[in-house]
Amino acid sequence: QVQLVESGGGLVQPGGSLRLSCAASGSLFRAYTMGWYRQAPGKQRELVATITSGGSTNYADSVKGRFTISRDNAKKTVYLQMNTLKPEDTAVYYCNALLQSKDSWGQGTQVTVSS
Repeated sequence: QVQLVESGGGLVQPGGSLRLSCAASGSLFRAYTMGWYRQAPGKQRELVATITSGGSTNYADSVKGRFTISRDNAKKTVYLQMNTLKPEDTAVYYCNALLQSKDSWGQGTQVTVSS
């Protein structure tokens, strides 16, 4: 099972940007489908974006055109560049690693968008 550590969260004003990072352990990183999910208070965890081992990406409609997911296999790290942030993007963001129906989660990083 891979261990994941997120970083990069914080407080940002509406319209601002943040970049989240998720560092993974283990030697199989390049084989994993990596994803970012988020959970706002009182809501269910939801998909934000995923990137496959081949680099194909998928985004929630609510973040398309504003967020970009990317990965650096040499650094075993996946990123989430978040631009034009809105108050409704406020949530705990979680990194996920999926391989052969087995997934692992990070501890989460808080993103707060507020003036």
